[in-house]
Amino acid sequence: MLEKRKIYIMSECTGETADAVLKSALSQFGAEKFDLLRIPYLESVEQLEASLKAACEEHAFVCHTLLSLPMRKAFAELLQKYPVQNIDVLGPILDGLSDYAGIQPQHEPGLIHILDQEYFKRIKAIEFAVKYDDGKSTLGLAEADIVLIGVSRTSKTPLSMYLANKGLKAANVPLVPSIAPPEELFQIKPQRIVGLLIDPFKLNEIRMERLRSIGLMPDASYAKLDCITEEIEYSKSIMRQLRCYIIDVSNRAIEESAQMILEHHYKFFHSNNSL
Repeated sequence: MLEKRKIYIMSECTGETADAVLKSALSQFGAEKFDLLRIPYLESVEQLEASLKAACEEHAFVCHTLLSLPMRKAFAELLQKYPVQNIDVLGPILDGLSDYAGIQPQHEPGLIHILDQEYFKRIKAIEFAVKYDDGKSTLGLAEADIVLIGVSRTSKTPLSMYLANKGLKAANVPLVPSIAPPEELFQIKPQRIVGLLIDPFKLNEIRMERLRSIGLMPDASYAKLDCITEEIEYSKSIMRQLRCYIIDVSNRAIEESAQMILEHHYKFFHSNNSL
């Protein structure tokens, strides 16, 4: 068995950018043939030299995303002492953009995480969606930007995750005839609640397929048309009580349903921040 070739990833931040680029490139060569070693948060020339020395001794390839001018200069000088094959992931891009735009880059590591507040907002929204999925807890309903309600298999979870990726905190609550909806649901502004309806025959098909996929008989009450019809009628009655916005997801892709929800949300919450 051939020994794996070693690649050092050096960065003043997390090294995720170089890691992602490398893995994409290595897929063309057989990623299993390479061993990646990430060295993040390089803060001094001494740390950089120690890393380059180790890479040189192991005859490793070096991939870096060094941004600060002192570290870039030190890297270039240290290559005379530790001649390793290397690639500067961001340098050519920065040079090209600088020539095109006629401005100089800031050469400050970590700016992407400092400036991209939307990134952190999305992460928090995704964590929220997971925590308050399928009625796991009602504690977060008051904090949610959007609360999705509907019977089982009406795309509540995928819609919650899609909305989370847009930065919105979405919780979802299943509506079951034998279980009363949580009281917290009736304390939320109706504009924050979205009811999901679906054609009974369509839901029948979805649930039958679901039962087959997990090895159960498709004639269980969960997939019976009369039971489904009862569930949907019950859900309609709850939605009427809540006076919430309702959409039919029967023949809509997740993206289409999500767009309708987003338009409804922005209609109310951009024009009236008190809701």
